[in-house]
Amino acid sequence: MKLSKFSEENLIVFDLKAASKESVIEELVDLINVSNMVSDKDMLLKDIKDREELVTTGIGYGVAFPHAKTKSVKGIVIAFGRSNEGIDFEAIDHKPVNLFFIIAAPEDAIGAHLNVMSRLSYLMKSEENRQILMTVTSPGEVLELIDQVK
Repeated sequence: MKLSKFSEENLIVFDLKAASKESVIEELVDLINVSNMVSDKDMLLKDIKDREELVTTGIGYGVAFPHAKTKSVKGIVIAFGRSNEGIDFEAIDHKPVNLFFIIAAPEDAIGAHLNVMSRLSYLMKSEENRQILMTVTSPGEVLELIDQVK
């Protein structure tokens, strides 16, 4: 499965403006809302925030995966955002987060949702991959990188 099939170049931004956890979630939801897969932006925002209240999706190493299974999307969609300064996202290692993958999946896509999450997690375990994402300048490079996970 190629993860790029759940994303597109206009769902990738290299200069997030947000300075707080709440504002980065709002900015990422605005970004993912560009997708024609999103049917209800407000519901998506609520579902992502509700999920985030359970436990942080800041997994450490400067990476976060805000996500939700939700009625607000017609299929799985992934967007990517980068903050060069880093944002306090209450990550488990207490360090700022620079790399964000927001993932929205239909409520009934449990297996596929977990598969996407595990593939992205595996990809982000690599310091080399994290460094690449901190320096790439084109959305196509991000899509190529996420497709490297088999």
